[in-house]
Amino acid sequence: MLIGCATEEEEKPETMLYPETRMDETVDTYFDREVKDPYRWLEDDRSEETEAWVKAQNEVTFDYLAKIPYREQLKKRLTEIWNYEKVGAPFTRGNYTYFYKNDGLQNQSVLYRYPKDASIEDAKVFLNPNEFSEDGTTSLAGLSFTEDGKTAAYSISEGGSDWRKIIVIDAETREQKEDTLMDVKFSGISWFKDEGFYYSSYDKPEGSELSAKTDQHKLYYHKLGTSQKKDEVIFGATADEKHRYVGGSLTDDHRFLVISASKSTSGNRLFIKDLTKKDAELVSVIDHYDNDLYVLDNHDEKLFLVTDLDAPNKRVVHVNASNPSPENWEDFIPETEHVLSPSTAGGYFFANYMVDAVSQVKQFDKEGNLVREVDLPGVGSAGGFGAREEDEVLYFSFTNYTTPGSIYKYEIESGETELHIQPEIDFNPEEYESKQVFYTSKDGTKIPMIITHKKGVELNGNNPTMLYGYGGFNISLTPSFSTANVAWLENGGVYAVANLRGGGEYGKDWHKAGTKMQKQNVFDDFIAAAEFLIEENYTSSEKLAIRGGSNGGLLVGACMTQRPELFQVALPAVGVLDMLRYHTFTSGAGWAYDYGTSEDDLEMFEYLLNYSPVHNVKEDVEYPATLITTSDHDDRVVPAHSFKFAAELQSKQTGTNPTLIRIETDAGHGAGKPTSKTIEEYADIFAFTFYNMGVEKL
Repeated sequence: MLIGCATEEEEKPETMLYPETRMDETVDTYFDREVKDPYRWLEDDRSEETEAWVKAQNEVTFDYLAKIPYREQLKKRLTEIWNYEKVGAPFTRGNYTYFYKNDGLQNQSVLYRYPKDASIEDAKVFLNPNEFSEDGTTSLAGLSFTEDGKTAAYSISEGGSDWRKIIVIDAETREQKEDTLMDVKFSGISWFKDEGFYYSSYDKPEGSELSAKTDQHKLYYHKLGTSQKKDEVIFGATADEKHRYVGGSLTDDHRFLVISASKSTSGNRLFIKDLTKKDAELVSVIDHYDNDLYVLDNHDEKLFLVTDLDAPNKRVVHVNASNPSPENWEDFIPETEHVLSPSTAGGYFFANYMVDAVSQVKQFDKEGNLVREVDLPGVGSAGGFGAREEDEVLYFSFTNYTTPGSIYKYEIESGETELHIQPEIDFNPEEYESKQVFYTSKDGTKIPMIITHKKGVELNGNNPTMLYGYGGFNISLTPSFSTANVAWLENGGVYAVANLRGGGEYGKDWHKAGTKMQKQNVFDDFIAAAEFLIEENYTSSEKLAIRGGSNGGLLVGACMTQRPELFQVALPAVGVLDMLRYHTFTSGAGWAYDYGTSEDDLEMFEYLLNYSPVHNVKEDVEYPATLITTSDHDDRVVPAHSFKFAAELQSKQTGTNPTLIRIETDAGHGAGKPTSKTIEEYADIFAFTFYNMGVEKL
């Protein structure tokens, strides 16, 4: 059933006829306060009623999008831009060198290999994920080889789900060696010699596997050639060991098993076990959660640890494994004013520092002495300074907003660098510019933002502008080239990325300044970024769009409900939008470090209620033109968040701005999404945005 009416002549994109969304009488009580939840029924992802609602919403959305005159033009151009060869950095396992390549428009990248004594011209396909499913929605999610390279285990994701399957093959013949492991989630694959591997998962939940709560993660050991039913639980089997995230890995020499156990997305306990000693016990390195800690490397019994304990910007310490507690730690690479992300290669340590959100890399020897600062190709993001101890070269990537990601070969001993792979994309960086600015947030804090656009753009307040942000979970937004954004920039668009509090750009303190009772700082930072772009005449409210995904979807939802007049278009993607119930789905309870929960206490409940997007849509308010995007197989941020937010907006929106929801089928939170679906989604997002800014033609 549709609400509203229009004659055939009047029907055009501005005329919105929304599907009717039933309201029920659900009411929750929090600390003696009743909160209505009329769209609770949309949380049932297995019901026929929800399925019918999704279908009806998509019909309205795609009908609207189909009437935008340049939608197909954008899709065609995005397809042209995307159609270039993408080659990843090579890596050696056993007797072969491997690399990933996408010919251009393949839905998934293909893994190739060639013998170490041959050349890339001799490469043959090793794994082709495009053959995993007919529609390209099954992706390669992980890959690990035994030390000798003769056996491989890889994980696959079907329809974008976080639930995985693990397949073990003979690397020489590519024949499957045993039954597929099922129901694996949030896991790596860590081989112990050629005997078996460690992996992590949850017990399969009752009810919907896409939305039911999962909160006891376990580490298993799978012995090669045995049934999964016989896999031993190494950690997490008992109630007193209940953790939401557990991971197991091995040091390169296979001497130590390292176990990380977390209750939230920040902070972890760490344990080690010496596998050279029979019946060795797990040894606690640290027994509390007030730090993030992991093992970077070891030299025999000496462990090198990366920690933010008493070092918000991180440091590397070393300690003997026989007594690894914090009082015995000694600094190896001390904390500096910049956030540290270290790695190892060829017997050296590489310290990748984030300086105002861009990379600076320094090389240290085994004694912690500075060898050199690595000469990078420019100002941007560099990554991948990792290789095995016996390797003489490493390959690193470099990118920024106007430089497509390229691969460089680095001679570890001499420091010589040469370009290894440069993509041939239909984009001329010389025609564009990026610059970093610092603006002032509501409380006086200086926030960095990088603005990218065509050279010579006129600052007349009339440029279509996309403001992107995230602001959470210690995640940093560093300069990165986006193929999709080419279509935005070449059509006169301005692209701005703000480095908000809640991220990791300036370390642990910057992160904590955007968590729990300080979460409003993140929204204030984003709103101040929008006001800066308007004050500096890059754009106006009528030409400004805000976009973000996941936690960034929350950012967009909160800002558009707090300052609806400031933005013309809002694009919340796979967002966390119901802040009172997010922790009741899948692994959502693990996000409490950043958000707090509605069950903590009255003060936390009221704070969440005050900004929760689902609960702050008001009657008689004109909200920005909104295109909500989500996926039916998103089992990280369940689509019910987006469903309920769309229902609230559609029922209360005043004025003519459309409120649409685009629900991708057979897709998840984003990882492994087929190229074809990605292109279609960006074409729809850009078309919707340009159209609702009043752009008549491109």
